[in-house]
Amino acid sequence: MMKGLADKLTQWIKDQITGAGAKGAVVGLSGGIDSAVVAALCKRAFPENVLGVIMPCFSNPEDAKDAKLVAETLGVPYKEVVLNDPFAWFVRRFTGQDYDVRSNDMAIANIKPRLRMITLYYFAAKNNYLVVGTGNKAETVVGYFTKYGDGGVDILPIANLVKSQVRELAQELGVPRQIIDRTPSAGLWHGHCDEKEMGVTYEELDRYILTGEASPRVKEIIDTLHRKSEHKRHLPPTPPVFE
Repeated sequence: MMKGLADKLTQWIKDQITGAGAKGAVVGLSGGIDSAVVAALCKRAFPENVLGVIMPCFSNPEDAKDAKLVAETLGVPYKEVVLNDPFAWFVRRFTGQDYDVRSNDMAIANIKPRLRMITLYYFAAKNNYLVVGTGNKAETVVGYFTKYGDGGVDILPIANLVKSQVRELAQELGVPRQIIDRTPSAGLWHGHCDEKEMGVTYEELDRYILTGEASPRVKEIIDTLHRKSEHKRHLPPTPPVFE
């Protein structure tokens, strides 16, 4: 089943990119499973025209180490762009203070994925590539992505797969086991954990999406997150043409 899915997603990526008149794909490599799966699919679709970009930003050094492991295992060429300096400049400019790596202020934390979006689009423009996003269905449903950050992409190949399906696909594509087993984290601050921030586990989220079954607590959290993030899943609203 996963082999067939991998083949179909590979062809879909190829069709989307060539249909746009582009030559290949650029992917942000975080060291996590989602970006590893997308990088593997892009490598299959464009063996000679894929670029991974590793973008540490006051990050856990293990993130970049895992991202390089993914790139080297899959044979994906990569560039590393350290974003500490521009991020620190923005923090000082906006707050008048130096960045505290323990801070979980979302207004500050979301600068990181937005700087990464800028970086990815630079390399995409230079190479006539498309930016291939790494968001999965679980994250899309609850809006667990930064608007105009990791949500600022051209295509989203795994947006219809929940986390458990991404893990199965990762095994089919040869993603290293330590990446598959890694605790999911967007790396927005030191010690950041996706499930802790959302308030539900990916297992609970997957189950609710696939079956509609959840405890009252989990259902309330997911429904609330979905409702509050509705604006992220659409283009900005525009008014009618007024006479």
